[in-house]
Amino acid sequence: MKQARTIIGGILVLLLMVSPALAGTPKYVFYFIGDGLGASQRQFSEFFLRAKTHNPSRKLLMNTFEVAGINSTYAADTLITDSAAAGTALASGVKTNKGVIGKSPDGKNVKTLVEAAENDGMATGLITTTRLTHATPAAFAAHNISRDNENEIANDYLNSDVDFLAGGGIRHFIPQSEASENTDAVRQPIKSKRKDERNLVQEFEAKGYRTFIGMQGAKAFATTDFSSVDKVFAAFTYTHLPYEIERIHQYTHLPSLARMTRAGIDVLSNDPDGFFLMVEGGRIDHAAHANDATGVIYDTIAFDDAIKAAYEFYLSHKNETLIVVVGDHETGGMGLGMDSMGYKLDLTCLMDTKVSVEDTLNYGDGQYQGDKAAYYQFLEAQFGLKNLTEDEKARLEKAMLDADAGKTVGYYQVNPAALTAAHILSQRANISWTTTIHTATMIPMSATGTAADQFSGYKDNTEIARAMAHVLGFSL
Repeated sequence: MKQARTIIGGILVLLLMVSPALAGTPKYVFYFIGDGLGASQRQFSEFFLRAKTHNPSRKLLMNTFEVAGINSTYAADTLITDSAAAGTALASGVKTNKGVIGKSPDGKNVKTLVEAAENDGMATGLITTTRLTHATPAAFAAHNISRDNENEIANDYLNSDVDFLAGGGIRHFIPQSEASENTDAVRQPIKSKRKDERNLVQEFEAKGYRTFIGMQGAKAFATTDFSSVDKVFAAFTYTHLPYEIERIHQYTHLPSLARMTRAGIDVLSNDPDGFFLMVEGGRIDHAAHANDATGVIYDTIAFDDAIKAAYEFYLSHKNETLIVVVGDHETGGMGLGMDSMGYKLDLTCLMDTKVSVEDTLNYGDGQYQGDKAAYYQFLEAQFGLKNLTEDEKARLEKAMLDADAGKTVGYYQVNPAALTAAHILSQRANISWTTTIHTATMIPMSATGTAADQFSGYKDNTEIARAMAHVLGFSL
């Protein structure tokens, strides 16, 4: 009998060595949230990566993890959630109403995984490509009845004691009267949207944070050795960070999501009690709202590169690290295939795109403003729309007439010329979109590392947070 126990014990030890998913409590936790990242977004981005690298076996790292599942996303008051309710569910395991941050439907504060980690002595971090005060990151460290109260959410961040904060949204952290001569990291003026004279950046500094603000902050961030830094507050842009497709073509001085993740690891891994780090690929959602196929692709690949940064750390801490990759909801109703082109997808037509639909065609220097010839030239040079067919040109002509008349399209009132250009490019690739808002579609999840097996199968989004609390020994 004793010999049998010895053999069984040896087998269990070997299993734990071979399969980290069977191991115990993780010391280092990475929670990756792709905002708007449904199955189509993940799959099509992988197809694009294969085509661009001429490697038919290339995979997104997140699609290689040994544990997989599928998640429902509905909110307490609607079957189609928003990021506030979904973020709260992923952060606390509690269903709440659309638009609510860190509170239950009856208005009571709910405990989040970040708060539980801090109570347990762990270091914590929140990284995003949106404003830091946007719904998903806010749901981990703030409590507010409305996601729109971003100045109040900024105040909550100051009191949250989160050790590493990086993203956009300078405007909610500086005093109302501030007018800086410096620009943000996309060369826009630094100005405030606060209604008071609080300077939260200075208040962060008084609490021992090293701050990285605007263009100067982005450049300093790129050269900083974060292994000797204790706390970080970084807000590089007035609003959201730029789309990845524009970051790599226009704003290479701005840290990528992967660079921010590596910096977060360097800071947080100094804590002997371990860390909890949430990283959001937030602009995947925004691209899908604009039905921007290439915007979705590049931001999804950037999100996967951030996961690679965590995976590199995992390889050196295999028996102590958990990586979980989820989405909060699907956006756009992205479909891979249309009757018009039959059983194929065409990736080649997306290779020459250099700008986003939202930031450039809808709001930026590529916006249609009455000059049709200039708009056609811009679409050809920057958006990859060349050799328009008569049908495509007729659709754009109508859209430009609608824009001239002041008309908009969709829930978020997109410029019709921008959305039509997006749809033409998508249709060339054989991609369809059902909406410019969210859908109730279930979304994929993947995980690797210590206790990763606890996240497999069919789960509601609240169960993901509760599973994470369980493996960490937290009480939410």
